[in-house]
Amino acid sequence: MSAAPALRAVPPTAPPITDPARARLELLLDPGTFRPWRSAVGDGVAAGSGLIGGRLAFAWAQDGAYRGGSLGAAGGETIARTITRADAAGAPVVGFPHSGGARLQEGVAALTAYAAIFAAQTQARVPQISVVAGACAGGAAYSTALGDLTIMAGPEARLFLTGPRVVERVTRERIDADALGGPGVHRHNGVAHLVAADGAGAAALARAALAHLPARAGAPLPAGTPRPPAPGDPAGPVPVDARRVYDVRDVAERLVDGGALLELAPRWARNLVVAFARIEGTPVGVIANQPRYLGGCLDAAGSEKGTWFVDLCDRFGLPLLVLVDTPGFLPGARQERQAIIRHGASLVAAFTRARVPRVTVTLRQAYGGAHIVMNSRDLGADLTLAWPEAAIGVMGARQAVEVVERRALTAGADPDALAARYADEHLPVGIAAAGGFVDEVVEPDETRGRVVEVLERVG
Repeated sequence: MSAAPALRAVPPTAPPITDPARARLELLLDPGTFRPWRSAVGDGVAAGSGLIGGRLAFAWAQDGAYRGGSLGAAGGETIARTITRADAAGAPVVGFPHSGGARLQEGVAALTAYAAIFAAQTQARVPQISVVAGACAGGAAYSTALGDLTIMAGPEARLFLTGPRVVERVTRERIDADALGGPGVHRHNGVAHLVAADGAGAAALARAALAHLPARAGAPLPAGTPRPPAPGDPAGPVPVDARRVYDVRDVAERLVDGGALLELAPRWARNLVVAFARIEGTPVGVIANQPRYLGGCLDAAGSEKGTWFVDLCDRFGLPLLVLVDTPGFLPGARQERQAIIRHGASLVAAFTRARVPRVTVTLRQAYGGAHIVMNSRDLGADLTLAWPEAAIGVMGARQAVEVVERRALTAGADPDALAARYADEHLPVGIAAAGGFVDEVVEPDETRGRVVEVLERVG
């Protein structure tokens, strides 16, 4: 009698890849390229690899309807191993978290699963994007913040450490989920870097962001087809009067390929614009003072935003184009309470330690500590340029004469005349250039060409 065939162990309750989770992955990846893995494990998590724009990428997604969206040990292992596998392959990873946190029935094992995910995220050197379309609490919320970019998709997207019911029990505060952690909250505090109307829009934003990033830190940047910038003189939008505002994005669009900016966190610290773009096909990071808000002054939130973006670009090797138009740091007790000293110092440190090519262009004005902080020569800028009408100094003329001409003002001297004389004698950009503090004064229409020269020299 022949021996009976050996029986193969089959997990009794392991469900297949769930449809909602898989649908999100299919929406993200190039059509027909998704290759699942660990699909027999299930546990509410779908994962695998595919192509995004023809490049290898990994992705995972949770089904928020599976066991209340809780994370178990098996599903957590799938997520952690997917991130580790992506890092080993040198390919970006996109996650679609949708979870209320660790599964209570599994106790510490579920907490350990989150710890493994956090460790994998922290150690990975590849781009990591989180797309939030449903509610994420506890460990799921922390996980999004450990990645590089967070996208919130649709009106049901939520991020919070503890939900409304727990908040009410602990603090007696009554608040709904949207007011506690919806897109309207996190687009203003910098937790969400991009917000989309729906899943399709979020997938498109994820693909657009990855098109500017290398497969991993240290890898070549993805080359694109060079395109001319938006038409028009770059200085066209800039008023001569330093007290008049304008949108610095209109300037940036006339310097970058196709006038295309992928602006990140546009509602957070609106006095500073940060965006991905291309110049002659090379991905770059653009960071610019925004005179439309706070007159372009730097504040605590703007400094924090700038620090985050400079570090992100440096980590992935994106050259930086810095557009400067700022009267200084915003003064006041509120700013001191918000730790402007610490945040401003962090931006100084970020620029100083950055090793990517950096070009600074002073458009109209740069005064005091803000001139230093915005990638000045001595912080290591590769090239510092300024437009002919720019003014650079310790402070603006009106503020300066209140200090240096105090006696004359007390004696009845005309403050406007004193300010005009001070501006003529101390603030013209030619003075800074003659001292070597600005490398070159250039016409606005020459700016892009000078930036291209730097990119070609170091590329």
